[in-house]
Amino acid sequence: MRASDFETVSDLYLVATPIGNLEDVSLRALRVLGSAELVLAEDTRRTRVLLDRHGVPAKPISLHTHNEAGRVSQLLAVLDGGGDVALVSDAGTPLISDPGDRLVAAALEAGHRVVPIPGASAPLAALAASGLPALPFTFVGFLPRRSGECDRVLESLRDRRDTLILFESPRRLAKTLARLEAAFGDRQACVARELTKLHEEFVRGPLSELAKRFADGARGECTLVVAGAPEAAAALSEPELDAAIRARIADGQSPREISDQLAESSGLPKREIYARVVALKS
Repeated sequence: MRASDFETVSDLYLVATPIGNLEDVSLRALRVLGSAELVLAEDTRRTRVLLDRHGVPAKPISLHTHNEAGRVSQLLAVLDGGGDVALVSDAGTPLISDPGDRLVAAALEAGHRVVPIPGASAPLAALAASGLPALPFTFVGFLPRRSGECDRVLESLRDRRDTLILFESPRRLAKTLARLEAAFGDRQACVARELTKLHEEFVRGPLSELAKRFADGARGECTLVVAGAPEAAAALSEPELDAAIRARIADGQSPREISDQLAESSGLPKREIYARVVALKS
């Protein structure tokens, strides 16, 4: 039996929940969570805190990356039976670096409606307060853990003019900031930490300074906002670049000093210029 057998099509609601402050939830979200026959939550413990705070009697069940495929049949059984389902993530808007894609695809394929209930969003909150251009922007989510994959992603983003938004764990923050500087140059950026919570913090500055600031790690969830690529500088020909490097070598500058200077003036990555300096010195 499919949704087409019913006069009323059931709904899968994607309900945005607070990213920290439990007051940041809409009246509509609370109404939907209270009336849904099934509430799926990435972390039922966190969701119960929210529901208990606002007197919503729903009993959420878990939905995470490892059991999402197995929840599809349960979802469809409720929708096909005429009941509504609400999906929430740990915090913020479902599916934004969180599970739920398979459920949405299955619900749509079965002919049910998918209804977003807008609300809190860490990427948008961080972007709005970052001090960097809000449009256009690209949301990257978490970078790949494997170095090769991460380098390929950063290479694909290097020349984009969009402001970039990323998620990162507090223990990997300094490493990621340094990797961003190596790939993009020393761009302006903002680390937004503990958004909407008691110790909310926005730290703004060049990537190199932010990497030093968080060298010992950070506490709480972090969202990074990084300036897009600057307008292309007048490209140096290879002979011009080599001449500029040789002049600085003759002045006794180190490869790091040379790469810092020429990366800023030419727009080329520091590591590319550094390699050229080493080759010419040899």
